[in-house]
Amino acid sequence: MKLVQLFKAFSSDEAGAVTVDWVVLTAAIVGLGMVVVTSVGGGIEDMGANISTELGDTSNIGYTSAP
Repeated sequence: MKLVQLFKAFSSDEAGAVTVDWVVLTAAIVGLGMVVVTSVGGGIEDMGANISTELGDTSNIGYTSAP
């Protein structure tokens, strides 16, 4: 009988509900961030390589530094 009362008290206690909400919200935000980084990461690497190539080729278009 005491175990049933203990279970009822545990199920009606809402002291940690806000903490659980914040943990779930934080996990969702972290998961969304990982999805964005994964989907955009390849494009950023390609763009960085293109910029590096273009900057390396500036000597071919007549750019000279001041002596």
